[in-house]
Amino acid sequence: MFGLDFEKLLVIGFIAVIILGPQRLPKYAAQLGRLVRSLREMANGARDRLREEMGPEFDDVDWQKLDPRQYDPRRIIRDALLDDGSGDSAPIVRPAARSTVKPSSPMAPGAVAPYDSEAT
Repeated sequence: MFGLDFEKLLVIGFIAVIILGPQRLPKYAAQLGRLVRSLREMANGARDRLREEMGPEFDDVDWQKLDPRQYDPRRIIRDALLDDGSGDSAPIVRPAARSTVKPSSPMAPGAVAPYDSEAT
């Protein structure tokens, strides 16, 4: 849980005893227990509500696939660039097309630049 092992939890508990004192520690431990219990109930309620609203499709969802920790933008971009839409895994490499548009010449002094009133 959160990368904490027994030794770290023991150190945190020891520091809590020193800071809070043995008189207040049971009260704060009970509050922490209530907080964890209420958070667990909220999470279970959200899961039950989602299951109720999605119906039988809830069990078909691959939750591991939707885990944000699995997100790797480099892989997603690479897959999107290599995907040709046919379902084959081999990418199609096409040469870049040359532009046939000639660069425009500078405008004459005092000339009005073209303006499209519908574009704004």
